[in-house]
Amino acid sequence: MAGTLRVRRSRGALSGLLLILLGIWGALIPFVGPYFHYAYTPDQTWQATAGRTWLEILPGVVTLAGGAVVLISRLRPLAVFGAWLAALGGAWFAVGGLAAHRWPGLGAVGGPVGGSTRALLEQFGFFTGLGVVIVFLAALALGRFTVVSVSDTEAADHMADLVPSDDSAHADSTWARIKPVKVFAGRSRSEEPEAARRR
Repeated sequence: MAGTLRVRRSRGALSGLLLILLGIWGALIPFVGPYFHYAYTPDQTWQATAGRTWLEILPGVVTLAGGAVVLISRLRPLAVFGAWLAALGGAWFAVGGLAAHRWPGLGAVGGPVGGSTRALLEQFGFFTGLGVVIVFLAALALGRFTVVSVSDTEAADHMADLVPSDDSAHADSTWARIKPVKVFAGRSRSEEPEAARRR
């Protein structure tokens, strides 16, 4: 069953790519959103604050790293670790604002700068909705990597058939050292009469 630890890269390609894009969005939107009046206070571009660092940049980078592992990994345990990492990043997007009220050292979340409708979209795009979507995609990746499909088992069995066992390898090496002897009329060529060999 050791062969089932390897999976195709295509297994997590879509989920990994989407997680990378969402991680980039979560980490950059607080800095570029003010250009489009889509922001939380302070409504200033490229201004790093404690709240942006701990509540948006950190989970965005964690999600991006987890998505990259899911995308490029061919080892099942490593891909599962990447999916869990992305899920933690998404969960922190969703609940980090609540934690910031209890732990002031994380910085202030700020407030949405738009009206009631846009404020709802900002809440979804910056924190709650973004975190839920990331956790959903990470859960999909976990489901795909933790289930060993029939095709995975068949591929592992096929690879095992291609690798020779120790006994067969030893037998092949033994026969390779034996030189074939040509036989002439029931006798080896070394026993063949000199006259017959000249013919």
